[in-house]
Amino acid sequence: MLNLTHEIQKAFNGDAWHGNHVMQVLNNVDAKKAFSHFVPGAHSIAEIALHLTSWTEEVRARLSGKVASEPEMGDWPNPESKTPPAWEKIIFNFKIANEELIRVCEGMHKNQWDEPTQDERNPSLGTGVTYAELLSGLAQHHAYHAGQIALLSKF
Repeated sequence: MLNLTHEIQKAFNGDAWHGNHVMQVLNNVDAKKAFSHFVPGAHSIAEIALHLTSWTEEVRARLSGKVASEPEMGDWPNPESKTPPAWEKIIFNFKIANEELIRVCEGMHKNQWDEPTQDERNPSLGTGVTYAELLSGLAQHHAYHAGQIALLSKF
C-alpha cells in the first residue's frame, strides 16, 4: 500500500516527483512579489499560500474526527498585512500546519485510511471520501498550487 504520509511529506518539503515541493517554491518567492496581483482577477502568491494553509488545517482537523466544513480561516483568506515580515509569517504558518498534519497522519492506524469520512459526498468541499482519498487530494492540491506559485513568481 502507498504510504500516504510520505506522499504529503514529498509534496510539502520532500523529493516531489513533479518538481519543486511547495516549501521550496514558497521560499524562492521574493517578499515584494508575494502580494502582487500579476494576472487580473487571479490570486496573489500570498493569497494562494494562505489558501494552502487553511486547507491543510482543515484536512488535519478532519483526520482528527472533525465534521467537514469550510476551513476555519476561510477558503481564500486575505493577508493581514503586505510586508516582508507578514510574508515570513505566512510561510511559517504553512510549515507548522503541514508539520501538525504529518504528526496526525503518523498517528493513524493503517486500517483507518480506508474508512470513509463522516460526511456525505460533496465534491466542492472534498467530503464523503475515505481518509486516504482526503490526504491524497491534499497532496494533489499542494502540487497544483505549487505550480501556480512557481509560474506567478516568474513575473
